[in-house]
Amino acid sequence: MTISPAYLEQQKQLHQNPNYGVASLQYAELVIAVADQVKAKSIADYGAGKCNLRRKMTELGRAEFDYFPYDPVFPEYGTPQPADLVACIDVLEHIEMEHLDAVLADLKGIMQRVGVFTIHTGPAIKHLPDGRNAHLIQQPPSWWLPRLCRFFEIVHLQRTPGGFWLLVEPLSGTAGAGQA
Repeated sequence: MTISPAYLEQQKQLHQNPNYGVASLQYAELVIAVADQVKAKSIADYGAGKCNLRRKMTELGRAEFDYFPYDPVFPEYGTPQPADLVACIDVLEHIEMEHLDAVLADLKGIMQRVGVFTIHTGPAIKHLPDGRNAHLIQQPPSWWLPRLCRFFEIVHLQRTPGGFWLLVEPLSGTAGAGQA
C-alpha cells in the first residue's frame, strides 16, 4: 500500500485547490533536458496531479513522448506504468512515513532508465484539511539519501531553494521492486 484511505481523502480535498500541484511547472525544462539526454521515448509522471508537467512540456515544444500519469487521487489515470524516465516532482515529501518504502519501490519498479525527483525539505505553504502541513516529511538531504540509496543509484544531486533535485538510476538486486 502506498497511501492510507484517510490520507487519500485529505489529498482529494487538497487537490480541489487549483494552486495545489503546480511545482512541476518549474521543473519541466529539467525533465526535457534529461529526457533528451537519455533519448527517452516515454515518461511516467508519478504523483502527476493535474498533469501540469505534460502541459508545460508541450508548451515548451517537447510533446513527442508517451506520457503515463499516475496519482492515487485520480484513479482514471490507472496504475503506475513503466517508462524510460520517471518524474516524481514535489511528491516524496507528501508521502506518509509508513508508506515511503512502498512508494520508493513503486518508483524503482517502473523506472526503465532514469528518474528525476525533486524533494522539498521544509514546510509547505499549504495545509491539509485536518490542519497538518502538506509536507508530511520535512527532512534534509542527509536524511533522504540513505533511504533513496536502498533503491537507486544517485547520479546527480543539486540543492535548490528549500530542497534538492536528483537524477537517479534504479539499483539492481535490492529489496525494492523492479529490475534484478
